[in-house]
Amino acid sequence: MTDPTALTDGPSDAATEARRMAAVQRRTIIVLSAGQILGGISFGATVSLGAVLAAEISGDDALSGLATAAITLGTAITAVPLAALARRRGRRPALATGMAVALVGVALVIGAVSLASFPVLLAGFALIGAGQAANLQSRFAAADLATDSSRARDLSIVVWATTIGAVLGPNLVGPGEAWGALIGMPTLTGPYLFTVIGQLSGIALYLIALRPDPLLLAHQAVAEHRASASRIAQADRPRSARYAMIAVVGAHAVMVSVMAMTPIHLLHHGATLTIVGLTISLHIAGMYALSPVFGILADRWGRRRTIALGYAILAGSAGVIALAPNDHTAVTIALVLLGLGWSAATVAGAALLTEASAEELRTRRQGRNDFAMSLLAALGAIGAGGAMTWVGFDGLALLTLPILAVVVALARFSND
Repeated sequence: MTDPTALTDGPSDAATEARRMAAVQRRTIIVLSAGQILGGISFGATVSLGAVLAAEISGDDALSGLATAAITLGTAITAVPLAALARRRGRRPALATGMAVALVGVALVIGAVSLASFPVLLAGFALIGAGQAANLQSRFAAADLATDSSRARDLSIVVWATTIGAVLGPNLVGPGEAWGALIGMPTLTGPYLFTVIGQLSGIALYLIALRPDPLLLAHQAVAEHRASASRIAQADRPRSARYAMIAVVGAHAVMVSVMAMTPIHLLHHGATLTIVGLTISLHIAGMYALSPVFGILADRWGRRRTIALGYAILAGSAGVIALAPNDHTAVTIALVLLGLGWSAATVAGAALLTEASAEELRTRRQGRNDFAMSLLAALGAIGAGGAMTWVGFDGLALLTLPILAVVVALARFSND
């Protein structure tokens, strides 16, 4: 005769395990969101002064953009090694290591200002890029234990948390400079006090609170064939994964290329620094503030449809610029649309990349995705200057349309 308990133990155990995994996922999202806020504060304070320090140390305003370029290239260089570390050891050491390397970069930047050494300054900014690579990886960490029905939403919540740090970071420049002067730090490096505090707090947060490690728990669930492994282990879909990467990288390259040239264009057409600052602030709000909306939409409406919506919004941004390139209000509207389109494509694309990759390939592809994003962003920002000189700001916007059209067309061939 069959043991009656045998008929209930299995489902009961499965339900208990599912509840436990859901609880771990909720805790993971909270910790990652807090880490994004700390990282955003650190990064916001860093970037705000990067161009100023580069111009000050080099003595040439034309070299001011190399600070941002160095950070972006540093992000690209460290993205793959950090993903490899996550694959071997888990998210905790990978995220903490990225922030620790960035902390070394901050020390180099402060030292470079004291020594008036431009090469050391650029090396410091490149190492700071590792902190940004960790911030990028955290959105994938949010998807390690997520279900198909909530993956994009969970990922988008962590992306949204960046908004808080991005807003607070630049506003700490004034207080930071005052505090730095009190303890004798070199001029313009005082705000890096908040960067150091943010990085140290982030490292401690990940090492102490990100337990159990979401990626290691996912690996363990798959290895033990537990009931909860069905939410993690999925068949590999290389075409879908490849399309997701192309969609994310394409949206990022278009966004950075146009955004990088907007301040210069506005200043050349009579805008004040206040208008420029407002335009960029609204653009950043468009990038992050509505990411949970696009996450929910991607879960309910579908990843590819949400990517297509994002690309349609990006095309609308280019159209607004082409119609009224010298109108400050129109350019501001276009920059908000640029941020919204990026948000939709990035959130949905990251969710698609995660669920289309077999468990053993997932972190490797995620690292490659972040490498390609950062590298193309750096090249796009560099190339955009020449393009705007050649065809103008409206021409630069129109040059993005073929890129958008190609990615949308590739969706038809992306199903496995």
